[in-house]
Amino acid sequence: MLKKVSGISALLLSAATPAFAAPTAQSVQTSVDGMWVMVAALLVFFMHAGFAMVESGFTRSKNTLNILMKNFLTISIASILYFVVGFGLMFGSSANGFIGTDGFLLSGRDDIGFFVFQAVFAATCATIISGAVAERMKLKSYMLITVVITGFIYPIVGHWVWGGGWLSELGFVDFAGSTVVHMSGAAAALIVVLFLGPRIGKYANSKVNVIPGHNIPLGALGVFILWFGWFGFNGGSTLTADPDLVPRVITATLLSASAAVLSSAFYTSFRYKRIDPSLTLNGALGGLVGITAGCANVSIAGSIFIGLAAGILMVEGVRFIEVKLKVDDPVGAIAVHGLCGIWGTVAIGFFDVSNGLFYGGDASLLGIQALGAAAVFLWVAVSTGAVVYLVNKADSIRVSREDELAGLDFSEHGATAYELSENILTSHSNQPNTAFGKELVRKLDGLSVNPTKKQYH
Repeated sequence: MLKKVSGISALLLSAATPAFAAPTAQSVQTSVDGMWVMVAALLVFFMHAGFAMVESGFTRSKNTLNILMKNFLTISIASILYFVVGFGLMFGSSANGFIGTDGFLLSGRDDIGFFVFQAVFAATCATIISGAVAERMKLKSYMLITVVITGFIYPIVGHWVWGGGWLSELGFVDFAGSTVVHMSGAAAALIVVLFLGPRIGKYANSKVNVIPGHNIPLGALGVFILWFGWFGFNGGSTLTADPDLVPRVITATLLSASAAVLSSAFYTSFRYKRIDPSLTLNGALGGLVGITAGCANVSIAGSIFIGLAAGILMVEGVRFIEVKLKVDDPVGAIAVHGLCGIWGTVAIGFFDVSNGLFYGGDASLLGIQALGAAAVFLWVAVSTGAVVYLVNKADSIRVSREDELAGLDFSEHGATAYELSENILTSHSNQPNTAFGKELVRKLDGLSVNPTKKQYH
């Protein structure tokens, strides 16, 4: 009897015990690849903290809350819209190489990790606009434009390059997004800024007046955060935990940014007789943008040269845009993401180790890279221009003069970012919106734009 009971028990135990398949090399590799992409996606998400810090630090304190709200709303709008429609337009079945036609709401897709990685990229493109339009754009207008950028304009560009579209068929190379993400965002920013016009006091008496940022250390922290997150931005674009490719991509990213910091620092020292902190900080970002397209395609030496050139290009680009074109970009986003994005894209035609001009190739790749950058710029500029025109026609996208002088924190959000400012403005009344408060804001605003100060450029 005891033997029967033991036999039945053993049978039941064996039946109740699940059968675990032994892990294979392929399953382990798939798991590691998926985890690396997720870690990279989180690093890219963290970059939005960096954008918020850079934009806040490089602008005046009276607009800090508004900038923070724009960055929070950008990542949230982009995530939802990219899930609903953007991912399908970008990676769905191609219609004549122009647009994706399925995969909306992730229907029929099981690559959720890939979706998350691409969603934070879409938000990165849109947030470039935030810095360029800072201190004078209505929040609701910015949100409408963000909806169109993340839900339609950016996914079309992504489909052309990464979704099997016509540019990818031509052989256009943009490994992690110098054109797809950064130049697209800068092109949209340029169009919006042209509609907005400059901030009050930026151009007066035939001079370009400096409007200093209120907290450069905060901006420097933002640059470090962006630099850190960029290792995920570029490294995660491998989409696999390749033990050979990932370290090379991250090394190229590190060295290009470092070279750009050095070139922008020394170049400003030569040009302006001192190392300019703001331009040097932006130099790091210029080097990062420049290497993003070719970080998997160029040599280590090539990445350093791309960074050196990007740092100098960024400095001259900021001056040209601000002084010659009289386009007011408070954080230098158009030069950093636009000019350096174009440079990084075109540089592949020279430095690609397989087909670049400097490695025995002909001019065909260079021509394709130039064509791709021009086509993307034209598409983004025209489509963004049409959207901004319609939005501006319905209701001006710019805040009133009074609201701009008072600061968007109070006019758009009814609050201030710093306790000291709040105490000053309410010291004579329980209500910040008093004649005294408004007058003080105007005086403080006047102090931040000093026409007698030596011109920056």
